[in-house]
Amino acid sequence: MFGRKNKRLHEQDAEFASRSDFEKIFTEDMHGLHLLALLLTADQELAEQSFVAGLEDSIHGNPVFRQWARSWSKRAIIKNAIKLVSPVSGQNLTAENGVTAESLPAGTGDSQADALIGCVTRLEPLQRFVFVMAVLEGYSTAECATLLACTPQQILAAKAEVLRHMGSKPCSQISVPAKYGILAPALFSRAQIA
Repeated sequence: MFGRKNKRLHEQDAEFASRSDFEKIFTEDMHGLHLLALLLTADQELAEQSFVAGLEDSIHGNPVFRQWARSWSKRAIIKNAIKLVSPVSGQNLTAENGVTAESLPAGTGDSQADALIGCVTRLEPLQRFVFVMAVLEGYSTAECATLLACTPQQILAAKAEVLRHMGSKPCSQISVPAKYGILAPALFSRAQIA
């Protein structure tokens, strides 16, 4: 009797992500997760804070199924970036020139990728969050509205504006190698993926 109960408890524990699972995700995808934080915050220091807080929240937060751990990690970073930047209230305004190539985590080494990152980080905070969440990460309008604490109409308006901006010159002329995965969807139909 006790053997079956212990076996069920062990099987249940195996279904949920552990501390080591999250540490592995944040180690293996450190560059991608940091880039996510950087695109959201448009600030190297805030990106680092969001990344670290995302790791802590993932480890110490509610249990999550192992299969969802990577998505949960991204969501934790997004939620922390929202807290730090307050994109709806606009309390933390975007730097005038956005993130520079020198401030990129170890640099991409690709001037086209750096230019695209610059286009994204120069967006207004709400537009930047909507772009990263809806276009790059695939969040629905309802999910974006819930996380950003605004109306679906605000999300749709910000998305329309950012798509117009990203489709205009010079952003639409940027070509990024497909190896930059997260950046590729941002290029839309006008730009070429190498």
